[in-house]
Amino acid sequence: MTAATTPRAGRPSDLSGPQKCAILCMALGADAAAKIFQQLSPEEVEAVTKEIASTPVVQADLMEAVLHEFTSATKVAAHTARGGVGFAREVLDQTLGTNRAKAVMERVQDQVNETSLTKLRKAAPEVLNSVLRGEHPQTIALILAHLDVKQAATVIGQMEPTLAGDVLYRVARMEKVSPEMLQLVEMGLSSRTDLTLTGEMTLSGGPAAVAKLLNHTTGGVEKTLLEAMVERDVEVAEKVKNLMFVFEDLRRLDGRSIQRVLREIDGKELALALKAVSPELKDHIISNMSERAGAALLEEMEFLGPVRVKDVEAAHGRNIQTVRSLGEAGEIVISSGGADDDVIA
Repeated sequence: MTAATTPRAGRPSDLSGPQKCAILCMALGADAAAKIFQQLSPEEVEAVTKEIASTPVVQADLMEAVLHEFTSATKVAAHTARGGVGFAREVLDQTLGTNRAKAVMERVQDQVNETSLTKLRKAAPEVLNSVLRGEHPQTIALILAHLDVKQAATVIGQMEPTLAGDVLYRVARMEKVSPEMLQLVEMGLSSRTDLTLTGEMTLSGGPAAVAKLLNHTTGGVEKTLLEAMVERDVEVAEKVKNLMFVFEDLRRLDGRSIQRVLREIDGKELALALKAVSPELKDHIISNMSERAGAALLEEMEFLGPVRVKDVEAAHGRNIQTVRSLGEAGEIVISSGGADDDVIA
């Protein structure tokens, strides 16, 4: 954003997050601004600094409006801080003891989380995309990390790849978020009334959450988004990739599971998918077919001849969706390949 386009008058609702923060810092002075900067990420510091540098003057009425909005949010935070999860945990520790208090809080925490972002967790993906357009990537990440994984995957799949990669990176780096923070985000979006309600909040942050989300994308989208994440942080992207279940991971399915999967996949679709796999996977699949079915599959692959990479990737995606559905239904067990998880269902 250039100096020519930086708002210096108008309403807070017309401003971006960095612009509001810049005006707040300018109003509070250098010492207070330095303390605010300590709470921001390097990217956020750069964005706010750019806004401050390009905004030499702000009209008094706009500055007062931004300060009023900040004060209102602070009052809400102060009010909830007197209660909240921390206070509840402290009371339970003193009443029930640490072990019993922990068990109770785990049940209560799930219920508390389900009360936040009430509208958004039930919004149709296309509506969510419209609502989130223009929001800061960190806000989008916070919201998507607490939506149904299939809903979040659809939203990510409709985003521009660079933005989607940025959002997924932030989800992967996200730690636990307090219910109070979720409530503040919900309040900030409470004026959005065009939401159709469906679904639940089930996804948490971290690399595993991003891997699960990408596993629900289709049409090779996951490859594009992983590449965008690699550009941002190779180490985080590698952690996500290691936790994903891709077509080649069918080698990890036992014979019984492979046979169950084969009953759900069309022969021509399987032949197309096997055009670009390792010899080990091909042998694993054919060894779990009858001799006649295996010969027919090899003949179908030969008949296909040269195929486009994107067609093979699309077949991989469709077949993985079938595998995932069987896993979620409990008909097969899918090994995650992660160090901390024995299986995922």
